[in-house]
This record gives sequence, C-alpha cells and structure tokens, in this order.
Amino acid sequence: MSSTTNQTVIAEPPAPLTVGAAIKAATRRLSAAGCDSAGLDAELLLAAAISCDRTSLHIAPEREIEADGQAAFEELCARREAREPVAYILGRRGFRHIELTVDRRVLIPRPETEFLVEAALGLASGSRVVDVGTGSGAVALALKDERRDLVLTAIDISAAALAVARANAERLELEVTFHQANLLAGCSGKFDSVVANLPYIAVLDGTQKGNALAPEIVEYEPEAALYAGADGLDLIRRLLKQLDHQVSFVALEVGEGQAPEVGRLMRAVSFAEIETICDLAGIERIVVGRRG
Repeated sequence: MSSTTNQTVIAEPPAPLTVGAAIKAATRRLSAAGCDSAGLDAELLLAAAISCDRTSLHIAPEREIEADGQAAFEELCARREAREPVAYILGRRGFRHIELTVDRRVLIPRPETEFLVEAALGLASGSRVVDVGTGSGAVALALKDERRDLVLTAIDISAAALAVARANAERLELEVTFHQANLLAGCSGKFDSVVANLPYIAVLDGTQKGNALAPEIVEYEPEAALYAGADGLDLIRRLLKQLDHQVSFVALEVGEGQAPEVGRLMRAVSFAEIETICDLAGIERIVVGRRG
C-alpha cells in the first residue's frame, strides 16, 4: 500500500521591472505601432509616470519600478500606442526658453516655428507686434520672454485656443494682450509688425483627409489650425491684403515649396525687401517682408 503527499506549489513572484527593461519593452512596443521617436517617447512617458527627469532614468537603469508606477506607465504607453502625441499626453511642450501647457484645443508648437521668433528678435525697441493665429501663445510668449521691450498682441479666431494662451501667459507672468478675431478683421489698435504661423496645409482632392499626414496630426490636432485651401495659402493671402502701410515688417511661417509664392504675394502689397529663412532641414520655412 502506497501513500501520497500533497505538496503546495508556491509560485515565484514576478521579476521586478527595472527602468532599463521598461524602456526597452516600451520602445519595441511603440516602434511596432509606428512611432518615429519610440525610444525618446518611452523615456519621456516613464519619467512622467514615476515623477523623475530623463537624466535620472539613465543614471539608474536598474532602479525597480513600483506597482503604481508600472500601472501609470502602462496607461501612458497605451495612449501613445494609439498615436496620441506625447505633448498632449504630458500636457506640456518646450518652446525656445519657455514651457507651454498644451492640449487638443491648440496645435502643438514645432521646432521650426522657433525660427519665426528668431526672425522678429531684431525688431526695433518698443515695436508693436501682433501674432496672428496664436494658438497656445507660443510665438507671442516666446518673443515677449526674450524681448520684454516689445508690445505684444496675440489674436486667434478660437476662443478655446485663447483660453490656453491666456493661461500660459498668466503662468509665465508675461504681459501679452489677447483678442478673438478672424485674422485682423475687427482688431483695433495700432501695430507696426506682424508675425503669424497660420494654417498652410493644402486640401488635396477636395478633402482634408487626402493629405499624407501622420495619425498624430490627422486624428488629434485641431483641423482649423492645419488646412488652408487648395494650395494652403488662403489665409496668408487674406492676411496680407489686410495689412495697411503702417506695417513695416511681416514674418510668416510657410510649408515646403510655398516660400516663392508667398514672397510674390508680399511684393504685391508693397513689401519690397523679401528674405527667406531655412529650418534645420534646409526647407524655406519663414518668409520675411520689410517696407522701407
């Protein structure tokens, strides 16, 4: 006669997840989802999930992540996997020397738009500048941050976008006046300089969705801040026609291949001196017009 002994099998606890392992796994996951900057995205999201900076991640890759941090990281990665932009997930975006609060009410500021700020840094002291289509307030606030002597007004047609811009100005303690207007229509006050990052993406085949844009843009960013007619220049044309002769300086961000036509449009409204500024990719990104 034989006997058996019941033995309780105790499962081994799962191996702790380290910072380094989490970044590697998330990078593979986000890369498979089509995210171009998967490694950077993974680091930014993990830093947010465990409340540290990216430098700390690299200093201590063997640091174990606690359960609540793992859960938070999983949630953020799932949102990025669905191609939601990192700036919207984190709710912030760095722009030149300032950090802006951003959400789906506004376009995410791009590095190339920083050249629009640089174009206006040489304005005379006390110049009265209007930023048309301000969105998050990026251009106006960065310009005011670097040139406190300038008098800045920021305009947008969207009340929702202006709420974001005003909140950014208050948090950064930068004095900018905000107005809701359709370009310059109905905007009172005098100004001598205009900067604008208006929508400049062309509507292809009669549909905005015809553009070969990343899902992050098409699915998440506000359409009104992106598209501008068959050649992308509808709003730029309208703005230039609104400028009176007291405006001696205008700087506009444009899309690839649009600079020559925008320069021609500026000459048609008496801007004799035209300059183009290339971005880091060598694309003519900013067109500047000056009157004598």
